[in-house]
Amino acid sequence: MRIGDIEVLAVMDGTGTERAADILTRPGVDDPWACHRHHLGPDGTLTLPLGAFLVRGGERTVLVDAGVGPHDDGRYRGGALLDSLAAHGTAPGDVTDVVFTHLHFDHVGWASVEGRPVFPNAVYRAHRADWQHFVTGDAATPEAVAKLSPVEGRLELFDTDFTLAPGIDALHLPGHTPGTTVYVLSGGGRRALLLGDVVHSVVQFGERDWQVVWDVDPAAASAVRNRIADRAADTDDLLVAAHLPGMRFGRILAADGHRRFVAA
Repeated sequence: MRIGDIEVLAVMDGTGTERAADILTRPGVDDPWACHRHHLGPDGTLTLPLGAFLVRGGERTVLVDAGVGPHDDGRYRGGALLDSLAAHGTAPGDVTDVVFTHLHFDHVGWASVEGRPVFPNAVYRAHRADWQHFVTGDAATPEAVAKLSPVEGRLELFDTDFTLAPGIDALHLPGHTPGTTVYVLSGGGRRALLLGDVVHSVVQFGERDWQVVWDVDPAAASAVRNRIADRAADTDDLLVAAHLPGMRFGRILAADGHRRFVAA
């Protein structure tokens, strides 16, 4: 996808598998997937692509998130991200910035490997609220500590919205996690949003009240998700989330009070 002078590419790392009914629910409904089974595998599972987005513009080569890493626990398998970058003509040393939408394990896996930063020339950036939640706080996770502590010397924490480079803006939209950040690309009269885990399934664009078990603040996460989708329905905004099928951009179409996501 090209947004003005900015190029953005999906970079695959692997896949995750979850039983859909265990992770995405609608309060008060026993079988919320009854009308959406065409999104699922025969066994009721949801396949989640794992990876990152490569954003190239001007002198910056930005990686938004860092996949799950060389990891295999039977449900989440990664390991392909560096090869995927190479297929796009990008070596680890070419990356100037690694920015995180949030710090769950499947987004920080290639931050470091065996205690060494994978992207030796990059500045790593994360929202301070997520760093305090996942790395230094009472809710710290072993995965985040192990992957992110080695890059602390190259890390810049932020706590306000900011412009990373012309046409690349960071917006703090907490809900899924305390520091969840959406990256907005703009140029040439177009706008695209890299949503991270604001959305886990295209179904959530149509179902306003569905909740993901990993949302730290479900009410705030729902409000953010619906605000973004409603705005996109009234504009020509392109949206992509980390785990949407094929990591493909799309648009929101709305009619008669209903919304749906259509892949571009």
